[in-house]
Amino acid sequence: MKKLWKSCAASWLAAMALCAGAGLAPPAGANEIVIGQVAPLSGVLASTGAQMVLGGKIYFDWVNAQGGVHGATIRQAVVDDGYKVADTVRLTRELLAKPEVVALYGFAGTANITQLLADGVLAQGGAALVAPYTGGESLRNPFNPWIFHVRAGYVDETEHMVQQLTTLGMSRVAVMYQDDGFGKAGLAGVEAALSKRQLKLAASAGYERNTDKVDDAVKAIKASDAQAVIMIAVNKPAAAFIQRYREQGGGAQLYNISVVDPNELVKLAGLKNAHGLGISQVVPYPYRPSLSVVREYQALLKKFAPDAEVNYTSFEQFLGAKVLVEALRRAGPAPTRAKVVKALESLQNYDLGGITLGYSPTNRVGSRYVEVTVIGANGRLMK
Repeated sequence: MKKLWKSCAASWLAAMALCAGAGLAPPAGANEIVIGQVAPLSGVLASTGAQMVLGGKIYFDWVNAQGGVHGATIRQAVVDDGYKVADTVRLTRELLAKPEVVALYGFAGTANITQLLADGVLAQGGAALVAPYTGGESLRNPFNPWIFHVRAGYVDETEHMVQQLTTLGMSRVAVMYQDDGFGKAGLAGVEAALSKRQLKLAASAGYERNTDKVDDAVKAIKASDAQAVIMIAVNKPAAAFIQRYREQGGGAQLYNISVVDPNELVKLAGLKNAHGLGISQVVPYPYRPSLSVVREYQALLKKFAPDAEVNYTSFEQFLGAKVLVEALRRAGPAPTRAKVVKALESLQNYDLGGITLGYSPTNRVGSRYVEVTVIGANGRLMK
């Protein structure tokens, strides 16, 4: 059984691997609300998984410091699936077997969560999954009642990127994608956006999930003479592609879908290679405190994780935690899984502090916000 990750003090991100406690979701206390989270804390998505957990943790910690929800404290029960589909399914079943787990939060992986739906795990458990870290269309269409999305979908992201690059006069577009549900969802989004403009892909090349074996993709895309390359990839393989493509003379404008950490890309690929990379984003810019929710996020990050840096992923999951806590409040004392689902449906025009999300009995996509950022000469993201 994977280890349960608990709260740590200062240097939280660096110390995550050292602060695991044994067991999966121990029994809830009398005044405790348990939220189950399956996250990739090892493997190719480990740094992203750490940020996902952190974003929820700082908000749950703050809520608990204010007295909790209706007097009950929130416990974030986190287990590591290593970004492996079979482990996601097994660990989710184990969490949902515990009646004290009233909701699920912040899972990662289109293929992982698609398998939960295919196996009926969420339907059998009857619990909402709030703010999954994926934009896969298979999780949005056809409608399913269990997943409450905070982020826009990959179709929205790819449309925005294609719109931008075609406005700049680029028509030869290639795609480098992870060969699974996640990558194929993004690939389909790019193809649809191009088709809308009477264009076709210059090339597409996949890489094997949970690896950074991208040499064949580099070769195929470089041979296509594409003007722009949209990567549907996670940190390590994206960085490997960027580095090898640039070092072999590839000169196309590079873009990546939102599920990457720019700091990790710069570290792995080198600033010289990563400079200029466009990254689509599905939440507002968290580095400038222009919105009240960004100011709140930055303040709580400083208070509860003083050694951590501002990050898009932790900010996105912070927003998801705010959504979930508001649903817990609306669900009333002693919330049940069914009450939480109904409460989430009531958030039809909910202002998180400058960002408005909305759900209903027939809508589970809270936002379609997208913008593109660029890694600047200093390695920082620019709008």
